[in-house]
Amino acid sequence: MALKLGGKWVQLNSFQIATFGFAGVILLGALLLMLPISSASGVVTPFIDALFTSTTAVCVTGLVVQDTGTYWSVFGQAVILLLIQIGGLGVVTIAASIAMLSGRKLGLMQRSTMQDAVAAPKISGIARLTVFIVITTLCIELLGAAVMAPVFCRDFGLGQGLWMAVFHSISAFCNAGIDLMGIRQPYSSLTSYVGNPVINIAVMTLIVVGGIGFLTWDDVRTNGLRLDRYRMQSKVILLTTALLIVVPAVGFFFLEFSDLPLGQRILSSLFQSVTPRTAGFNTVDLTAMTQAGQMTLIILMLIGGSPGSTAGGMKTTTFAVLIACAVSVFRRREAPQFFRRRVGQDVVATALTLSFMYVGLCVGSAMIISLVEGLPVLTCMYETASAVATVGLTLGITPQLGALSKVILIVLMYLGRVGGLTLIYAALSGQRTVGRLPLDKITVG
Repeated sequence: MALKLGGKWVQLNSFQIATFGFAGVILLGALLLMLPISSASGVVTPFIDALFTSTTAVCVTGLVVQDTGTYWSVFGQAVILLLIQIGGLGVVTIAASIAMLSGRKLGLMQRSTMQDAVAAPKISGIARLTVFIVITTLCIELLGAAVMAPVFCRDFGLGQGLWMAVFHSISAFCNAGIDLMGIRQPYSSLTSYVGNPVINIAVMTLIVVGGIGFLTWDDVRTNGLRLDRYRMQSKVILLTTALLIVVPAVGFFFLEFSDLPLGQRILSSLFQSVTPRTAGFNTVDLTAMTQAGQMTLIILMLIGGSPGSTAGGMKTTTFAVLIACAVSVFRRREAPQFFRRRVGQDVVATALTLSFMYVGLCVGSAMIISLVEGLPVLTCMYETASAVATVGLTLGITPQLGALSKVILIVLMYLGRVGGLTLIYAALSGQRTVGRLPLDKITVG
């Protein structure tokens, strides 16, 4: 793909295509959301609010400055849902799917771009994988909507109930966390369903399935229960995901939600353990949690989902590599390892860089917003972690933030969805380090 800049055609690499693609969809979505037909009251939405909403939808984050269920019309909600679907699958995946449906064959450049978009290990079979991703996504979202439809139709009537089932199924699978429950109470998310096992289990399942990654799906489809045949990455993802659900859930059960009945307490503990990575729904009042509980959610938000998935964050594999790296140092191993396989030093360096970037962006942005808005740093860090990890959980301060703070969150959401390293690779395209410098030692620790 080429772009005309300053009268010259510039060939874009896959990182630049993803960067400009997401930006273009966000801008188009903002323009559509500004139209009077998009708001329930028929007014023109201010550009900053429309841009924020479009960004949070495309970047599948979930932070909102206007309640989705009451401020936006059905047309506006449909635009948001379409943006969520595009953001969840990825702009490149959607574009490739449209090209194949129109009968065009993917060239080498398009296949390479798709490989980077879904984090595939090789370029061969990428067209088949793309078709599998799209078809499986639609089937899972329809199944999720079918499971939740009886509950929503009972509560809101047939037409609105079906719309809410479809909307929340896509939002959950794409790890967006945007909801329509404001018609009951503004910004209430799924708190009215805290004890409903159908909605809780359906939403949690959609979040987890959407967040484990397309390649893990491919392993499950190909190898079934024969785990020994899975890619090492899939094994790491499944194990890490299970631990990141169970361990925090046990902690929440014993330390939080003590005022709830046993059944609701179990569901709430599991739900609040699943949703920070990186969906953004909540079934309890998050402001009532202890600061330790809120800090746990911040950590889970920054970890996020898995590579090549609908989720954001620095990814479960990054977290797993950091843990394995620490274990290798403690045990004086030459390199981190998983399942009797060694991890390369380039992977370790990337994991360290990603974690530094996410923590730095989260803390630095929180300090700026704290100074500008006069709010506690921990409260601001909750919002910035939610933005950069594309989660959408909030302590309720987002709608009241000023223009500068909103712009900061918009930038964080964009960085979190496109990926910090993707932007760096896009900006530094063509620059390479030549030669190797002399090796020397430095003492750490």
